[in-house]
Formats: sequence, C-alpha cells, structure tokens
Amino acid sequence: MARITPMRRQYLQIKKQYPDAILFFRLGDFYETFDEDARIVSRECDIVLTSRPVGKNQRVPLAGVPHHAIEGYIAKLINKGYKVAICEQTEKAPVKGLMPREVVRVVTPGTVVEPSLLEEKRNNYLAALVLDGGRAGIAYVDITTGEFATTQLAGEGVEEAVRQELARLQPAEVLVPEGAEGWRSEDVHVTPYDAWRFELGTARQALLDHFGVASLEGYGCKGLPLAVRAAGAIVQYLGETQKAALAQLTHLATYSTESFMTLDAATRRNLELTRTIRTGSVKGSLLGVLDETVTAMGGRLLHQWLNQPLLDITALEQRLDAVEALYRDTLTRTEIRSLLKGVGDLERLINRVVGGRAGPRDLIGLRKSLEVVPKILEIGSRKSEAGEGPTSSFQPLISKLDPCQDVVELIRQAIAEDPPATLGAPGVIAPGFSAELDGIVAASKDAKGWVAGLEQRERRRTGIKSLKVGYNKVFGYYIEVTRPNLSRVPPDYI
Repeated sequence: MARITPMRRQYLQIKKQYPDAILFFRLGDFYETFDEDARIVSRECDIVLTSRPVGKNQRVPLAGVPHHAIEGYIAKLINKGYKVAICEQTEKAPVKGLMPREVVRVVTPGTVVEPSLLEEKRNNYLAALVLDGGRAGIAYVDITTGEFATTQLAGEGVEEAVRQELARLQPAEVLVPEGAEGWRSEDVHVTPYDAWRFELGTARQALLDHFGVASLEGYGCKGLPLAVRAAGAIVQYLGETQKAALAQLTHLATYSTESFMTLDAATRRNLELTRTIRTGSVKGSLLGVLDETVTAMGGRLLHQWLNQPLLDITALEQRLDAVEALYRDTLTRTEIRSLLKGVGDLERLINRVVGGRAGPRDLIGLRKSLEVVPKILEIGSRKSEAGEGPTSSFQPLISKLDPCQDVVELIRQAIAEDPPATLGAPGVIAPGFSAELDGIVAASKDAKGWVAGLEQRERRRTGIKSLKVGYNKVFGYYIEVTRPNLSRVPPDYI
C-alpha cells in the first residue's frame, strides 16, 4: 500500500466506522469531505469539486464547506435521504503533529436538532417499528423536546393500525429491523437497523440501563414485549448517533391507541386536519384556522390534539372547561397571551442546554422566558383570592408552574445582557461575575502596559530586584530569575 499522510490515515480509520454516512471532517475553519462523499456533496449541494494531496503522487476528490454554514448543507443532504456524520477536532493542540478528532454525532432525518432545520410548531419524531405475527410495537421520540412514548398493537388488521398510527405521528424517520424492509410506506423515511437490536432481551436491558432501574413496571410496558423492543431500539440508535440526546430522555410513556380516535391517512388527508390537499400547507387547513397560539410549545400541543382526538368524555370536558373559562374571562386571557408572547421555546431551549449545544443567547432566552412565570402565577393568585375568573378549571395548571428563581438569578449574574452569538467571541460573561476573569479582560485591553507593569509588581512581591520579564518567539513571555535568587521563587511560578 502506498504511503499516505497521517491525516489521511486518521480520516480512513474514522470513515471505516461510518461507511453509510457522509463524513464531514473538521479541518480548521472548514468541514471537508473526501472520495465518494465529496462527489455526492458536490453534486447535491452544488459545491465545486477539487482535490487534495494525501501522499506521494496521490490526490483524492475534495469538497469543503465553511464551519459556520454547515447547517444549510446538512439540511440539503438530509432532505435527500443521506446520513451525515460530524467529525470534530476534540483538542486545541495537536498530539504528535496530528489534531485528535472523533465523530460527535450522526444526523439523520429523525435526529435533527438545529433550530433552523426544524418546524417551530411541529414535532420532529424518530419512530421505531417491529412487527411479529399479529402484533406490532411502535415507539417514538422527539429529541428536541424529550418526548418519548411507546405502544403495542394487536389483533386483526394490525398492519393497517400501524399505518394509521404512523399517519398520526408523521415521523421524519422510522427504524425497522434489517430484513423487514419489505414493510414500506410512501410517507415516511425507513431506516434499516440491526435486527438483534430489536431482540427483547437486548432492548429491555438497554431501557433498564438507560433509566437506571431494575424493572420496567413503573413505565407501564412490563407486559408489552413489542412496545419494549421498539423503545429499546430507539435508545440504542440514539446511543450511536446522538449520545447527548439520551440525557434528555428521562421518562417513557406507555399509551393505548384505544384512548383516542384512530383515523387512517386518507381520512386525515380528506379532512385537511393539518395540511390542505391542494398545496400541502398548514394555511387553509383546520389547524391553520384554529391555531392562534403564541408559543411554539402551544402550537405543537394543538397539532397533537388535532391528530389525536380524545374519546374519554371526562378528559374532554376538563379540556373544554379550561378553554371556556379563558374564553369568558377576556381580561385574564388577554393578560396571559400578552405574557406568553415573551416566552421562547422552553422545551427545545432546555434540551439544547442539557445536550451541551446552547449558546449564550439561548441562555438569555431561557432567562427571559422563566421571568414570565411569576407574572402568570400572580395573575392566578389574584383571581383565586378574589373568587373570580377561571380558578376551578385553570388554576391547577398555573399552580404547577415553577419559576426556577435560582436558574434565573444565575443566568442574570453570569451572562451579559446582550452577549455574542457564540462562545468563541468575547463578552459572554457579565462583568462582576468572576473577579479573575474581569482581571484577565482588563489586562487584555492594555496588554502591553500590563506586561510592562508585571516586572515591577513581581519584583516587589518576590523581593528579587534583578527579576526580568522577557519575550522571544520560541517561549513567548517568560520571567527570568538569576541562580542566586532561586530560593525566593514563589511556588506559583512552577
């Protein structure tokens, strides 16, 4: 085999682990793709295809994109059915002349987390399906909100029941066991996944390990083997593609399709519940007519309610009582709507924080959203004390709100009011939060003066009158002490 560069060898080792994904390989300020990946990216994203030397008399196809523009290219590739593996530089300095790199996540249609690639008022579900005779298990998750649920279907016409449930969920991606790809649907993206991942023992253990429990009884799926198999497959898939997302899955809900009205895809389409037949847009559909929500969370909830009509009369009455109470109390409704307009997408904000993807402005958005909660609590308290307004049907909802004052105060103290978009720019941490950081910032603004004064300060502190501060291109800045004064060198110099 011809000799290749260390970087090329590193790339091939990582690519071997993700043969079915397009590997975006971080090199400085760019993500580069090579070989067949480069040809695909060049063709699908309309990028110039060039080449790069990787050894003596060897060149390979290359297509690269700026790191700050990667979201748009990921969107194009995902929409065309490709997987994308993101390989980052994991250290700031090279090790033996080579930057350490590893894949931090694999982006698929059901695991997209970038806000610009998501519909604000619609969930982005990853589902898993397993069929076994006359039974089926379906699980789904939205890693941007932490919603995780599973169910088991049985009886005659189970495949039709599966199609109805998937038509309701409209998942972006459905995992199926390898070898079961014969089950297809025109409306969903199907991803074959290792069949052994769906085996009951493997799936159950994956769920037990994830939740740190000894039994699944508390999640309601202990006696539902196919529901367990589907849910366990999702946990394993996320462990391989989006490890950070697992921390956001703190609960598994087990539900029954018998508790709500099931509608087949044709009925949903003809009723134009969420999309119009002619244009496929929300505008003009029942959802488009009814949706007066002012938050993304409310929009997603309304979307779920329309797709999952209740059959339980008691639950229906409770929902309608709350709606009627606010409808009749115009002042309260107007006040709350006005406050909610200042609330960001808390579900997705919190999950970005948990996943380590939140930026400084996300934290400011989180703080401002939480600052609205005490005002809503005050409205509920005022109405309750006066014995008026929607206290009976609507007060229980308000009483569950947590203003998270400690979180609000920490963000207020730590993050600047108008921070930069990324952590790489200065000005993220508010002045006064860290005396040490304030000192560094002040020093950086007048670095030459600070360094000039350092020599005099260190002479006074150590008592070494011959101490010098110097600079060269090899070591940078250094402190010079003569041998007779070594005993006076303070411990923090070493």
